[in-house]
Amino acid sequence: MKRLLTSLSWTLIGLITIGLLLEVIGIRINTSNSIPKGIYWISTAKKLKGQYVIFCPKNTVIFREALHRGFINKGLCPDGFGYLIKKVAAVENDRVSSTASGIFVNNQLLPFSQPKEVNLARWQVAHYRLKPNELLLMTDQSAWSFDARYFGLTDKAQVKAIIKPLLTWPLSS
Repeated sequence: MKRLLTSLSWTLIGLITIGLLLEVIGIRINTSNSIPKGIYWISTAKKLKGQYVIFCPKNTVIFREALHRGFINKGLCPDGFGYLIKKVAAVENDRVSSTASGIFVNNQLLPFSQPKEVNLARWQVAHYRLKPNELLLMTDQSAWSFDARYFGLTDKAQVKAIIKPLLTWPLSS
């Protein structure tokens, strides 16, 4: 029994050490369906549009409700929210509209953007031009993602990192 506990302790210490090392060198692992599951690297890219970003949610009613319902996790962001990962779909000067059909960026309907019936407030806007500090963060592969359809625009200051895929695998059905 003592040998088993010792082995389990060392295994746990090893896993924690590996996790911390990966964090320090800029490796992130995505297990959500919002973007392709896989291993990502922190990037120094400057251009945001089309990039995947890690961000901290603001303490708003919609994010508190999402946390309460389990749509997002608890974590290390301010107010106990977990990090979210989304794709930057619109940046400064892009025009966005939200309809029952989905989110439009510069008159182009984004895939997977039609709101689901999840009994959440839906972000609504018509022909809005994004300001320099605003981003539209969306999924690019899952119609069930919790994204800007529900929480609206995100301030650039909330973005913690841009990430690039190293190794990804397909979304399982």
